Order: sequence, then structure tokens, then C-alpha cells
Amino acid sequence: MSTASAPKLTRKDFVTDQDVRWCPGCGDYSILAQVQKVFPELGVPRENIVFISGIGCSSRFPYYMNTYGFHSIHGRAPAIATGLKVSRPDLMVWVVTGDGDGLSIGGNHLIHALRRNVDLKILLFNNRIYGLTKGQYSPTSELGKITKSTPLGSADHPLNPLLLALGADATFIARTIDVEAKHQQDIIRRAAEHKGSAFVEILQNCNVYNDGAFAALTDRETKADTQLVLEHGKPMIFGKNRDRGIRLNGLTPEVVTLGNGVSTADLLVHDEHDPVIAFLLSRMAPPEFPTPIGVLRVEQKPTFDALMNRQIEEAKAKFGEGDLEKLLHRGDVWTVP
Repeated sequence: MSTASAPKLTRKDFVTDQDVRWCPGCGDYSILAQVQKVFPELGVPRENIVFISGIGCSSRFPYYMNTYGFHSIHGRAPAIATGLKVSRPDLMVWVVTGDGDGLSIGGNHLIHALRRNVDLKILLFNNRIYGLTKGQYSPTSELGKITKSTPLGSADHPLNPLLLALGADATFIARTIDVEAKHQQDIIRRAAEHKGSAFVEILQNCNVYNDGAFAALTDRETKADTQLVLEHGKPMIFGKNRDRGIRLNGLTPEVVTLGNGVSTADLLVHDEHDPVIAFLLSRMAPPEFPTPIGVLRVEQKPTFDALMNRQIEEAKAKFGEGDLEKLLHRGDVWTVP
């Protein structure tokens, strides 16, 4: 998609004249800033980039990116994005959604966009709450979550976005955090470079309706002990003193402390091409484990849009250009008076 003759873009080129209308302190501001910082590096003209969103706080995103965009309907952004990508394979198509929009009413559309390996970049903002509609519990809210719609606590078990993406066989699966600017930029860059369905969960704070949901992951005093930063080909080490890690006990991961006979050679080495490791990581959660962030899974295989367009070209070569008028009047026809 890059073009040598295209003028060099800057962050300002991707900023619109629209007032950004998120609540002061919302994690969405950070996500927008990191996307706008990364995009000039991609070498893709703005007219070849499209953002498609559904409904929710995250879905305001297309207004704030100086590219093409659709603010579509609740949960349907992956379906609309699929149609656009198939009909215009030259475009870089991004989907911006939230845990409510993408995992409730839009869950089925999301699953099939991922399993088809449509060449879409999907950013899912996960704040574990419905923010736009004023604080109801969402599909990712924890069991027992007290909200306006669940005053006695939610009886729902939370949905795991990474596990869902793995089950749908997405070819790129990653997680990052709204306030981790450099890490977030690296993940966005990797997603942009991937050919196929790229799914990125971004843990994002809603400071109005679910403030502090990820405080342990973002607090300077605790994050070294609560984040497991994944690096391909490197052992899984974490902790303020880099003295803890993840080891396999048979087929079961466990947290160990280095020393007393335990060395880095005993630790699990991250392989982002191994689906079993990705599965184990997707299941790791506090308080037993640190929260994995980074790229869990990468796979290369043909994309749905490329396969569809190849079929179209083969059909044209075999049957010639289609004629809609002839198609409509082919075979049995009748008139209803």
C-alpha cells in the first residue's frame, strides 16, 4: 500500500478539525494519540485509509481521524468493513469497537470477520462497562459487578476477548493498555503490517463509570509485578526485580521465583506462532498470574478478500464480464399483475 511518490505525512495530517468529545481523562484520548503518531510511518495515503465503527464511546473515533470513515450501526462494523475490503482491496480498513459494541450485539459479526481472515485491523477498546449508555455492566465485566442495571451484582461470567479471537482462528491477536504509549504504538504498527485479520484488545480506563478497573496494571508501583510483557523468542520474565517468571509444570503454567535452582532456562519461552502458548496466555489472569500484554498469536494464511477477488477474476476469465440485465431475465420469469 505504500507509495514512494506520496508526500511525507505527519501526525497533524491525521488530526481533524472536530472537537474531541470524550470525557476528560478518558483512556480513548491516549489511543487516538498513539494511532495518530503511528500512521505517518505506515506510508499509506490518507485517502486509502478507512475507519469503520459501530455505536459506543469508542465509535466516535472516525470523526477524529482525518481519513475516510463510517460511523455505522450497533455491532455491524465488521460486516460493513468486510464488504468494503472485498470491494476495495486496495484500501487499509480499520474497525474501532468496544466491549459492548463488539462482543454483545456485534459478537457474531466479529467472530466471522476473524474466522474468514478478512484483511481488517480491529481495535477493541475494553473498559469492562457500557460507558455511552451510562454505566451498565458489559460482556467483559467481572462476576458480581454492581451497576445501575445489576444493583445486586452481575450473575454473568465475563467473556474473554483473546480466547474468543483464538477460537475464531484470528491470524493476529494482541493486547495492550491505553496508558502504555510506546507498547501501544508497537502493537498498532504490528497490526497494520499484518496481512489478515488483526485483533487488538486495548485495556482502557473509563474514569467516569469504571474508574480504576486496570489500576494494578497501570500504577507505577505495581505494574512491573502485574504485567507480563511478551517478547517473541524470549523467556517469560516479569517483576520489579525481573526475578519472577512463568514455567510449565507438565502442561500447566505456574509462577516461579528465580533462584534456588530455578533459572531462566526453566522458563517458558514465548513463541507467537505457537497456538498452544497463545491459549495458555489467554487464560492467564490475576490474581494467580500477571496479565500478558503483547502479541499472543501470528499466523500467515490467505485472506478472505484476496480469495474472493481471485474467484471473481477467474469467473470473468471463464464467462466474461457479467450483465445484470441478462442475469435478471435469465431462466423462468413471470409477471405478477
